[in-house]
Amino acid sequence: MFIAYGIVSALLSAILIGTAAVSLSGNAQYRANLRALRVPDAWQPRLALTKLAGGIGLLAGLVVVPLGAAAASGVICYFIGAVLIHLRAGDRGLVPPIVSGLLAVAALILRLASA
Repeated sequence: MFIAYGIVSALLSAILIGTAAVSLSGNAQYRANLRALRVPDAWQPRLALTKLAGGIGLLAGLVVVPLGAAAASGVICYFIGAVLIHLRAGDRGLVPPIVSGLLAVAALILRLASA
């Protein structure tokens, strides 16, 4: 189970840290996508830092079990919010936040199972 957790957390961390880096770099397309979802510009750095913290927490969870479980739980909540934001905006691009959220659920289950 621990190897599976390592793989899932590494994959999800790469997604989270990668998209956080794109967001923090001020990428125009990324900002336009968030504006289309009616996400205020002031939220963008906070959301990026939340993703960054989740990605780092998942990796730290390889060593510290409670931290990995807490990070996975936080990432689950983040992606529930993302799905709700997409639905509120009438956007049908739900696959990325749903898949990422399911990866976070898998990370939580695997982290708890391998403790």
